[in-house]
Amino acid sequence: MIGLGQRPQLPSLSHRVAAIDLARGIAIALMILSHTVSGLLGIRLVPDWGMVPIHLTTKFSSSLFIMVFGIALAVAFLPKVETPDWPHRRRKLMLRGLEVLFWYKALTIVEMLPMFTPQDILDALLYQRFAIWVEILGFYALALLWLPWALPLWCRMPLWSRLLAPVAVGVISVMLERHFHFWDNVILKALLVEDADHYTWGQLARLPLVMSGLLIGEAILRWYGEPASRRRLVAWLAGFGALFLAGFAVLSLPEWYAALQAVAWNDGKHPPALLFMLFSTGGALVIMALCLLGGSRAARWLKPLSVIGSDALRAFIFHIVVIFLIFRLLLGAWQVYSYPQVLALGLGLILLTAVWIALIRRFRELSR
Repeated sequence: MIGLGQRPQLPSLSHRVAAIDLARGIAIALMILSHTVSGLLGIRLVPDWGMVPIHLTTKFSSSLFIMVFGIALAVAFLPKVETPDWPHRRRKLMLRGLEVLFWYKALTIVEMLPMFTPQDILDALLYQRFAIWVEILGFYALALLWLPWALPLWCRMPLWSRLLAPVAVGVISVMLERHFHFWDNVILKALLVEDADHYTWGQLARLPLVMSGLLIGEAILRWYGEPASRRRLVAWLAGFGALFLAGFAVLSLPEWYAALQAVAWNDGKHPPALLFMLFSTGGALVIMALCLLGGSRAARWLKPLSVIGSDALRAFIFHIVVIFLIFRLLLGAWQVYSYPQVLALGLGLILLTAVWIALIRRFRELSR
């Protein structure tokens, strides 16, 4: 076991893990589908058969997206921590955070233009209020600015403390959200642990998912190259995912279908509540296990999703611009289409996003 002050020797992977891109692509695709429906139609007009199971399934996306963020951090950066190259890598992460912060603010304007006054938009830009659909970028921007400084500490922590850390941070976040007033600064509370009146992704509230991703990423670094070890990792992830989903089912009895409807309606998403997180995280773990099981072959079969996952920021920018700038602002398409039509638009937008990323990549290759 690695003691505090000792850095675990993590191997570096010589190639990009296609399964990670695929998992990230699935998360973004589910997000695009959800954003298209809520951004062009509104949740209240979704029929019951659309809420369960279709819109319910999209609830895996946020937990999967954040978890894969932690996995990617571990795979790409943990082997470099406290090496001579680490200051450069840390600076690279922080510059990426500033880039994401820029796009977060730019897309806040794009999202709010069709619906809000200039003063409302200015308030959102100055952290006096929050948007909705682009807030996940705000989480990543802030996380990328402070997590690089915490990764060396994570590496020096004993294994047992790294395993307990997600649970401990989750409990602390819930206690702070319920019992601490944050000096009457509701914006600070929303940014850290979330607040019922503001749609945000709290740094502490979602940190357990990032930590879980770091642990999975460490396991991938150590075991992904060996088929037997990879199968054991897949089994562990699928087992934990099934356990989480079973916990959701047991705690939902006898009104399990009502609980599924509540999750589909985002009940317990912000701030995170137990039932929602059991369902969302359980599904995310199962999807991650399936992606690792399928590996490069599954990534090739599901090429559009892998392409989207290979360039998450560009995919996020593209779908927000299409939904809010083109459809809502320029075409006035708010609540114009039926649910099946909006669903088809969402599926089409997933494919169009993959095509856009592939074209940009090809253009860059030709221009070299």
